[in-house]
Amino acid sequence: MRSIIKASIATLTATTILAGAAFADGHAALKGELNITSDMSNPAPRAVMEGLAAQFDEMHPDLTVNLTIVDREAWKTQIRNSLSANAPDVVNWYAANRMGPYVSAGLFEDVSDVWADESMAALASTKGAMTIDGKQWGVPYTYYQWGIYYREDIFNELGLSEPATFDEEMANCAKIIESGRKCYTIGSKFLWTAGGWFDYMNMRTNGFDFHMQLAQGEVAWTDERVRETFANWRKLIDMGAFVDDHQNYSWQEALPFMVNGEATAYLMGNFAVAPLREAGLTDEQLGFYQFPLIADVPQGEDAPTDTFHIPSGATNKDAARAFLKFVTSADVQSDINGGDKLGQLPVNSGSSVADDKFIGKGFNMLSNNAKGGVAQFFDRDFPAEMASAGMEGLQEFMVFPDNLDDILARLEETRARVYK
Repeated sequence: MRSIIKASIATLTATTILAGAAFADGHAALKGELNITSDMSNPAPRAVMEGLAAQFDEMHPDLTVNLTIVDREAWKTQIRNSLSANAPDVVNWYAANRMGPYVSAGLFEDVSDVWADESMAALASTKGAMTIDGKQWGVPYTYYQWGIYYREDIFNELGLSEPATFDEEMANCAKIIESGRKCYTIGSKFLWTAGGWFDYMNMRTNGFDFHMQLAQGEVAWTDERVRETFANWRKLIDMGAFVDDHQNYSWQEALPFMVNGEATAYLMGNFAVAPLREAGLTDEQLGFYQFPLIADVPQGEDAPTDTFHIPSGATNKDAARAFLKFVTSADVQSDINGGDKLGQLPVNSGSSVADDKFIGKGFNMLSNNAKGGVAQFFDRDFPAEMASAGMEGLQEFMVFPDNLDDILARLEETRARVYK
């Protein structure tokens, strides 16, 4: 596999190669094999991961880097087995509660020593999301905004402008439906996309602090404030705002509705921009706006942080720690998050933000207009069992909104069990 990795080295920028060479001076003694398992399986992230592995391999002549890339959705069910037997040395995962089960099971290595390096002060904004029981269990390499990506050309055709309030959003939606289109595409086959809709409906209806109290089990799912969130969401469902049969589509399979103009918008993370561009949409056709206001509460935003971890069963932990330091360096994060690569935001405060329409909008939004707070995402902020049951209920609500009472009763039973 070493030759495959080395074949990707030509994709790296000269700046990053020079940064890597400088980094290698202090780590030339790494030997043996470094086995990395990554879920960066979509084309753009895969190229980034192959490039990182190739560069690190090139930096260390006595080290062989073996990279295995697995399907992103499959990894969510495979990771525990992978960590339990013949564990790799580095894996991709997520921050906050999503890493909790593997920390509790003793499957992730404590990397507080990596964070003790003074250079890690540049990543202080995410240290809390990487901390459990006062220790750090991984490092971040990227984060990204969520928001509403839309067909700006269709908005112009219909005489619509970016809405600032939910009333304006619904008024736009009514005109979109009248034109024979759907307002939103979504693929809820893998459930988490419905979680994104709930995050925003709840943060805009009740505020970020309330949303996090719900995530921490401090609020009942049958609370009237939660019901108000669903009532606001149902206004869109009852309008016929979403594409039909979305429960049969993955998020990627839902992209053609927007590309073909059958739907005008997608509530999604910035990783959707690359496939939309690849499908032929130009930046003149695409726009982005922050999820509109519903109640008079400070705006909270979803900005998930993706991470690298060392399994506790890793066999080459020295090389793994060196890799973690490598991927958190300012130059590397500037490069991999560029508009022609991940198209996301670097975590390192010393990194540069790409000159890209959507990355710039996201950076501005998160820096200046997320006064409520920044959430990780439904299935990262809620404990795993609660998140799983919750997302099943959210998808069911989108398809069968009349089932709300039964859904909330079941979720409340789950809350009582999970948080006891």
